[in-house]
Amino acid sequence: MNSTAPRAGREVATLLIRLAGPLQAWGTSGAFERRATHMRPTKSAVIGLIAAALGYDREDPLGPLAELRYGVRADRPGTPYRDFHVVGGGPYPLRPRDLITDHRRAAKATPLEDATGSHFGQHHIDGWYGAPKYIEADPDTGHLLTAAKAVLRNPAVSERWYLADAAFVAAVQHHDITLLDTISHHLEHPRRLLWLGRKSCPPTGDLSGGVHPGTLEHVLTHAPLLKEADTLRPWAWIDAPPGAPRAVPIDDQPVTFHPEDRTHATRWETRTRITPTPTIEWTPVP
Repeated sequence: MNSTAPRAGREVATLLIRLAGPLQAWGTSGAFERRATHMRPTKSAVIGLIAAALGYDREDPLGPLAELRYGVRADRPGTPYRDFHVVGGGPYPLRPRDLITDHRRAAKATPLEDATGSHFGQHHIDGWYGAPKYIEADPDTGHLLTAAKAVLRNPAVSERWYLADAAFVAAVQHHDITLLDTISHHLEHPRRLLWLGRKSCPPTGDLSGGVHPGTLEHVLTHAPLLKEADTLRPWAWIDAPPGAPRAVPIDDQPVTFHPEDRTHATRWETRTRITPTPTIEWTPVP
């Protein structure tokens, strides 16, 4: 793949990507208790989806994927939807490995000769909850313990936001048509699982709309509205040079997805309404 940065005057092409499903979640910020969603797919998430389709590991350099110019058209913006998740609470079955890996559980456990039930799965520790994961060593004794964050004696409630019934046309522009063709192929034949911002949000139907000559602006204008569209003049957000007229900064330019050093930079984008005049043939399967 050619990783040379695009230069002025070079011919470019644009790949169309359909992003539709019952639920989408394009996180920009959030803690455990509250997970928000952006009102449109972020560049970081779409580049991450492309990287997954190509089979990248999180530790891999993004290479030419970081050079892709990005735009997205909201054919069906969808409806914000709030969901509540409850984690923890109640008893957790005691198993032999729980006694081995955590001496605190062993100390609280009823002696086996006094316990009832035919197997370990029927034994419980009163008032104790904690799945046996996040194992770590006690710094004083060396005993293996479950980390404090994994022991939840009371239920924790988190608030998570989604977009329901949304459909977007994302687009990435580059001068390397071979790169775009490769991405197009793997979006339909992914090497890793794909989702729309969150693992609980798989995409539906076709993703790739093919590679077409021209810039983001040209291709998004000449691509037909999706079947799910609920507007004739959708909004579109398109990468722009820093400081361009009416451009605003947004911190979702991916630098690395490494789990220990996840980093994003600032990019600029403009918002505009598009009245599609279809000249591109594209009838995706929903």
